[in-house]
Amino acid sequence: MTKSIATGVGLVGTGFIGPVHVEALRRLGRSVVAVVGSTAARGAEMARRLGIARSYASLAELLSDSEVGSVHLATPNRLHFEQCQQVLAAGKHLLCEKPLAMTSRESAELVERAASSGVAAGVCYNVRFYPLNLEAKQRLAQGDLGRVYHVTGSYLQDWLLHETDFNWRVLTSESGLLRAIADIGTHWLDLVQFVTGLRVQSVCADLATFLPVRRAPEGSVETFQGKQREPRPSREVAIDTEDHGSVLLRFEGGATGCFSVSQVCAGRKNQLRYEVAGSRGAMAWDSERPNELWLGYRDEPNKVLVRDPALLHPEARIHADYPGGHNEGFPDTFKQLFRSFYGYIDRGDLSAPAPFPTFADGHREILLCEAILQSHRERRWVEVSA
Repeated sequence: MTKSIATGVGLVGTGFIGPVHVEALRRLGRSVVAVVGSTAARGAEMARRLGIARSYASLAELLSDSEVGSVHLATPNRLHFEQCQQVLAAGKHLLCEKPLAMTSRESAELVERAASSGVAAGVCYNVRFYPLNLEAKQRLAQGDLGRVYHVTGSYLQDWLLHETDFNWRVLTSESGLLRAIADIGTHWLDLVQFVTGLRVQSVCADLATFLPVRRAPEGSVETFQGKQREPRPSREVAIDTEDHGSVLLRFEGGATGCFSVSQVCAGRKNQLRYEVAGSRGAMAWDSERPNELWLGYRDEPNKVLVRDPALLHPEARIHADYPGGHNEGFPDTFKQLFRSFYGYIDRGDLSAPAPFPTFADGHREILLCEAILQSHRERRWVEVSA
């Protein structure tokens, strides 16, 4: 059973994804009572702009706030390990943006700490919570596609296409040794393993950095905001994180797969796509058309299932709030993830299986990243560590 904890939410991080968390929490009736920014001024500005009661200069100050019962971390990757440790030690429930940490050594330690903390701890792999991904999972689990043969797909963006596009994510010191794979590839990997129920066992990767030098403007640039800024003085910065990656996969049970990620694919703003091919049929989903699930057949016409709660399995229906024809998208996935997280807390039994991505899931993704990096460097297949 969980102990009684205050119900207010504290947010750490004021960049692109922080306000997304605030908006989704408020739609669920959860009160965001405090915020911490990268500087005291940024935190104060976000509190003023979003109507949050208090801003603090440090995480330690936020954790001392008796109204804060849970914390959402939306900060650069390099900060996650230390900040997660602080939140868990303070006995607050915790949702951390991915990746969970910079290395599997760090993430393994966080898994252990979370298990003994007496609080709920999750990672924001929100793409699971598009209703049609939950529907796809149920259809695969009941054998609609038969034996899974292969899984293919991609995650493509263009927000880092130009040498003048710059953000902390391109820097190894801020985001880690991988960028496109760790930033968006992990979403794809988490999703297809969740949907199929199959774990990736080995990988063979090829990564590429097409822009080894970028021009960093003076001051910070928020994620996805480079196109909107005015030109300003800049300096050259050497880049060693990848712009693109292609990975061959071997799943448990004999299924194979491949996927590509790119942050330099013109015209693709934020497209995650997968296709699962099985012995009885195929299934495909595209995040730019998230309310459609394509169903492919050999001996009958193909179909497109349009998201409609009345047509979904119960496990998917509970995460589809609007009638058919009333589209749900990216912001709704955070609302549904947070609903799952806080519903679990409210039920009071933290020994029950978690219905949201856990720290163990976050750790698994980092093990995958490390295997992919090793494979690229050694030019060979690499087993994913257990």
